[in-house]
Amino acid sequence: MLPKGGAWPLLLLWVTPGLLSREPHPSEYDYVGFQPAMVRHYQSGRFYSRTPQCVDIPQDLALCHGVGYRRMVLPNLLDHETMVEVKYQASSWVPLLSKNCHPSTQVFLCTLFAPVCLEQPLYPCRWLCEEVRDACEPVMQYFGFPWPDMLRCDQYPNEDICIASPNATQASSPRKTEVCPQCDSEIKADSLYEHMCASEFALKVSIREVKKDSENRKLLLRKKKALKKGPIERKDWRELVLHLKNGANCPCPQLEQLTGQFLVLVRKVKSQHIITAIHKWDKANREFNRFLRKVKKSKCPKPHSVFM
Repeated sequence: MLPKGGAWPLLLLWVTPGLLSREPHPSEYDYVGFQPAMVRHYQSGRFYSRTPQCVDIPQDLALCHGVGYRRMVLPNLLDHETMVEVKYQASSWVPLLSKNCHPSTQVFLCTLFAPVCLEQPLYPCRWLCEEVRDACEPVMQYFGFPWPDMLRCDQYPNEDICIASPNATQASSPRKTEVCPQCDSEIKADSLYEHMCASEFALKVSIREVKKDSENRKLLLRKKKALKKGPIERKDWRELVLHLKNGANCPCPQLEQLTGQFLVLVRKVKSQHIITAIHKWDKANREFNRFLRKVKKSKCPKPHSVFM
């Protein structure tokens, strides 16, 4: 198991003597390629239609751009064989980073979505997975999602060589307020756009009434307009009700006054339309205006299959 201290790029170097024929210089750690004999056996003997290769982490892979290295393996450790699939699947997790549920969330996820280029696969440590899961799953449940089976922690090494993080033992930053996670995101144009692309629905709405429903809140709408409209039957669209999951007893400042309009990001979970973020429709906010301009100029990646 890798040490918990030191800089993230160095964690990658500390394991290379056992994997490579020579110890790379720090400036070249992210350029390590594959030996031909290793290619067909990469990722525990799995075979792919594409030969594993090192590629640059693209700037629009928002989850992992700037993670601490510049090159990644494709196919990755989640069996995504194309960059289009990697980008779309990874975009689903971008909103979780803004919640600061654990300081190593990005390192853990990018170990799998954008694994560093080495001759053999290098997985996250099991204890790192468990720490991130235990800290972030309660937040995910506000969005109606459990910890996914594809990230099951018992599949990762416990004592063998694995990736840790220098931040793993640090406490997560305390939340400034105890507001509902769906309501506490600061508006940043780029992250809001990524969140919108990860959502099935992006709506401009006016709210008629908010009702408590057990542990949740239901938003009854007066008007709605789709910036992004996922698959929905015409009848369901007319009668659309939005659910603030586990939001009955936590504050949501945006809903204290129902006047004006709101931007609501939504995903359908089973039969319910679950809110993942809600913001006041505030054109006086510079970042919100940047977001609106980006919506007009850019197109989200074509949907694939996605967890969140």
